[in-house]
Amino acid sequence: MLATVIAVLGTLLGAVVAGTLQHRTARAGRDAVRADARRAQELAAAADFAAAVAAHRRAMAVREGLRLSGADDQALTAARAESHATRSAIEAPRVLVSILVPALAPAAERAARATYALRGAADAAALDILRQDSIAAADAFTAAAGRHFA
Repeated sequence: MLATVIAVLGTLLGAVVAGTLQHRTARAGRDAVRADARRAQELAAAADFAAAVAAHRRAMAVREGLRLSGADDQALTAARAESHATRSAIEAPRVLVSILVPALAPAAERAARATYALRGAADAAALDILRQDSIAAADAFTAAAGRHFA
């Protein structure tokens, strides 16, 4: 009789241990999937932000170049509309970077501000300097992102 009780208790204990191990393994798998999805979201936000800053920098360089060269109103209006669209496109990825990867928020802010600074350049030389500053700030953001995700 004692052997039967020991056998039943051993079987029950084995089932509890196996169930606990299975539960922990499943939980670890779910945690890994969540971590991978989070990392993918963070990378996408950083990449989208970098692309939006580059697009706005190009649009602003064109717009300010036209303004400084005395282009006609129609060309300036079109360039202004494009620069407004590209500036708006920066905001959502910037906010996502700030929320998902707070460590990158200062570099993202510097890159955005450096790009916004192209507006109202005094002359072509100043525009080129501001453009180079914007490129450097965007490169600094990309380097910070690379270190963060490495």
